[in-house]
Amino acid sequence: MYINKRIRLSALMMLASFCAVQSQQIFISNTHNRTFTSLNGKWKYVLDPYETGQIGFMPVYKNSKPEDKSDRVEYSFDAAQTLWVPGSWNTQKPELTYYEGSIWYRRTFDKPDISNAKRYFVYVGAANYNSTVTFNGKMLGKHEGGFTPFCFEVTELIREKDNFLIIGVNNSRSADQIPSKVTDWYNHGGIIRDVKLIEVPSTFVSNYFISLDKSTLLLKTKRLSGKLQLSGLKLPEKARVIIPELNIDKEISISSDGVGNFSIDVKNLVLWSPENPKLYEVIVEAGRDKMKDLIGFRTIETKGKQILLNGKPVFLKGISLHDENPLRKDRANSEDDARLVLGWAKELGCNFIRLAHYPHQENIVRMADKMGILLWEELPLYWGINWKNPEVLKKAINQFTGLINRDYNRASSIIWSIANETAPTDARNAFLTAVAMHIRSMDSTRLLSAACKKDQATDGHPDNDYTISDPIIQHLDIISFNEYLGWYGGLPDACRKKTYHSGIDKPIIVSEFGGGALQGFYADSLTRWSEDYQEYLYKENLAMFDKIDGLAGMTPWILADFMSPLRQLPDVQDGWNRKGLVSEKGLKKKAFYVLQKYYMTK
Repeated sequence: MYINKRIRLSALMMLASFCAVQSQQIFISNTHNRTFTSLNGKWKYVLDPYETGQIGFMPVYKNSKPEDKSDRVEYSFDAAQTLWVPGSWNTQKPELTYYEGSIWYRRTFDKPDISNAKRYFVYVGAANYNSTVTFNGKMLGKHEGGFTPFCFEVTELIREKDNFLIIGVNNSRSADQIPSKVTDWYNHGGIIRDVKLIEVPSTFVSNYFISLDKSTLLLKTKRLSGKLQLSGLKLPEKARVIIPELNIDKEISISSDGVGNFSIDVKNLVLWSPENPKLYEVIVEAGRDKMKDLIGFRTIETKGKQILLNGKPVFLKGISLHDENPLRKDRANSEDDARLVLGWAKELGCNFIRLAHYPHQENIVRMADKMGILLWEELPLYWGINWKNPEVLKKAINQFTGLINRDYNRASSIIWSIANETAPTDARNAFLTAVAMHIRSMDSTRLLSAACKKDQATDGHPDNDYTISDPIIQHLDIISFNEYLGWYGGLPDACRKKTYHSGIDKPIIVSEFGGGALQGFYADSLTRWSEDYQEYLYKENLAMFDKIDGLAGMTPWILADFMSPLRQLPDVQDGWNRKGLVSEKGLKKKAFYVLQKYYMTK
């Protein structure tokens, strides 16, 4: 079981090609704790079904208005209807329920306190999928990817009155996108996360990375390592990192490219864990810029078939989750949304959540820090990805770069996953190897995994013995696989004969299992779609997986029912994937309590 030299060389060439053309772009981290003006609320919108960026042969982003009674302008933002931002357009207007195409949003605002000593950036938490950003009639740039943040500077364009920000968003599906054309979740279009006008000094700390050096874990004096990235024309020679509770005030030298690397020795450091999610106030100062964050310090690693958190074995009592609030039938986009689903997970007995199948809102990661819940994060490298297209690899690396930049300092985030249910081929293996290498180059503080396929053995093992032999697992710290025995194939009692082997001395996570149930439908344990069938399935699945040598955790599919156009069975699914343990009305199914009881024993 290995990645051959030809595939590794191919991965290196793909990665080198990407690095040669990658454009430099300012990334602004920790927008929660910077000075900003929220641009959330009602935005005017204009439909662009032909995706031309023009209405009546006039560019929409110019915000054109008739200058006199004879002037021809064939659209009007002023007279247009409104959509809430953040939010999915599909869930706000019945006529947009299944709309896939372009919509142009406009938000107007005044900014009377403009300062020449400041810089201003428009920041978008996420918009699905392709975005074109304009400000006061000038094209700023484009962003691809439906779940990662982006920003553009508007310092030279902003004025005291009558600013207009126009963003065109296109959620059309394509074979050269991430995700590709077919997914088992709802294609929520629009500006789905917060929009902010960020204010920073002319020179500021754009990003920073701080973590506990795992080599010092067992020492009385531990070491924090990190890096600052500054942006500005006049860079200070020094910056500071301050942690008041630890009596740390560290001066850091800044190089000519705005980078400051540092290490800090610290005594009496309390480590972050689910049992004690300790967060320290960290202050970063550079010139006139001063910023605060709450950061926890922990280590995560593997040893043989164990996962070690802070040097101690941990069993990951998990659940999978989509980034929706099922009660609102919308993308999750607020602290209240995060608090709802994390509360359900805690009640279930979880210490771990798989954020599937794309980056979730930043609020849930920050709240997991506070509540002590470990996280698996991933990109939608999922069904139908065009592994042979180098442009798709560039998109994957760009999206992972944005995700790592955003969440590096979050102690709760412990696993990056590079794929879900993808079939091994030379092209796919080279693609994912390049992605793994890129992630390793950016972040050595987390583990790598992927939800792999499994094979039924024929080389001397019993017919009921499964092996996990995906060649990509050589690049992973954790072996993960999805298994729906009893739902897609066989009845639940078939689980009693199955066994699993990996042949590698690594921990195993069962990344998906489960079956659908309509909440409130009760029958017997063999009636499909009943809560009783799902309950029976969970009991048999848990007993089967509990026998796996090296089982270190699981994330059953899924915490709550979620929207999916693939699921249309009348009076049962009605556009919902019913594998949730909680219904779209917030009601718990019988299998919820089966898993809760199992986790009480772990």
